[in-house]
Amino acid sequence: MTSADETPVRVGVFGLLGSGNLGNDGSLEAVLGYLRAEHPEAVVDALCGGPEVVAARYGIPATRLHWYRGEYRTASRARAIAGKALGKLADAFRTAAWVRRHDVVIVPGMGVLEATLPLRPWGFPYSLFLLCATGRLFGTRVALVGAGAAAIGDRPTRALVRRSARLATYRSYRDALSRDAMRAMGVDTARDEVYPDLAFALPTPSAGAPSGPPGPVCVGVMAFHGGNDDRARAEEIHRRYLDGTTRFVRALVEDGRPVRLLIGDACDAPVVTAILDAVGSPLVTAAEAASLADLMKEMAAADTVVATRYHNLICALKVGTPTLALSYAAKSDALMDRMGLDAYCHPAREVDADRLLEQFRELEKQSAELRRTLAERNLVVARQLEDQFTALTAALFPATDHGHARTRQETP
Repeated sequence: MTSADETPVRVGVFGLLGSGNLGNDGSLEAVLGYLRAEHPEAVVDALCGGPEVVAARYGIPATRLHWYRGEYRTASRARAIAGKALGKLADAFRTAAWVRRHDVVIVPGMGVLEATLPLRPWGFPYSLFLLCATGRLFGTRVALVGAGAAAIGDRPTRALVRRSARLATYRSYRDALSRDAMRAMGVDTARDEVYPDLAFALPTPSAGAPSGPPGPVCVGVMAFHGGNDDRARAEEIHRRYLDGTTRFVRALVEDGRPVRLLIGDACDAPVVTAILDAVGSPLVTAAEAASLADLMKEMAAADTVVATRYHNLICALKVGTPTLALSYAAKSDALMDRMGLDAYCHPAREVDADRLLEQFRELEKQSAELRRTLAERNLVVARQLEDQFTALTAALFPATDHGHARTRQETP
């Protein structure tokens, strides 16, 4: 506890939080749970994409990440272009002022060091650079906790991401591929650690698989258009993904299987609508999930899960439901390997409904064994995340550390 003559530690959380992505918000929820359990004296607020949502849902003050409210709309007119340019200048001052008020800033999870989905350098990479640079300027400890990273081809984006990582006080990654990617981009990762994704630290709902065949199948869909290097054929990739997924859902319905369609981001809703319209069966319904907890409840009640978004996969694996990944990036393959289901991955860019159905049937044959495997792997993951939070306390809250871990940091 903080004594009367001590100033509470001021902690900021930073990122595209409250913006409709359930995975990002789940990472925030895990970090807030850690802070409230281990550092209840800390005064916490956020600089984020959706401040109204974050303030209402998590009960902390929140400030808008961008001065210009049209930041994520394509700017085609001179007025919008000028607004964005002015916003970038304003954000430099706003970010600096916010960072200066804090002792610690945590960037909770998320793929903040990757471009596996379409990304422009002047978007979030610029915001992250402002955070890390001003943190170093004002002596505020900035931590990239459980970050996702991947090799980045675009040179300006790569330069901003690399510099941000070097300026951070603390870094950890959600898989070894992320650490390897940062090393390949020129960041000294010798003292950086790898831990499971922060979302694994969320509470697990108590719900078992239903009895009586045929049980429901959860299908997590995504507004998938390829990655940052696929912009020229984004629509073709999306059409193939949607067509293949729709054919797969139709095949399940023909077998008499109830299907629950799930999303992981608000932008995925049109994909759900398209599948519902194309299949046109009462066996196919859409779940209204507002959090990872909601997703986990749906998946815990399912026989099997087939999902695309990374945090949809995490939810399914965490509740121990046999899962097949429509994999769009190496991080999905790495996650499935960590949890012992590496044989059940299918490429999201090349969805072959017939092959997917074969993999699905094989997955269901091995269901009992896979549930045992997931239960064992989840115990290991829980212990590893305890180590992550111990290390985080040592790095960011040295005055309250009890000597359980050593600080891992780098001077650029």
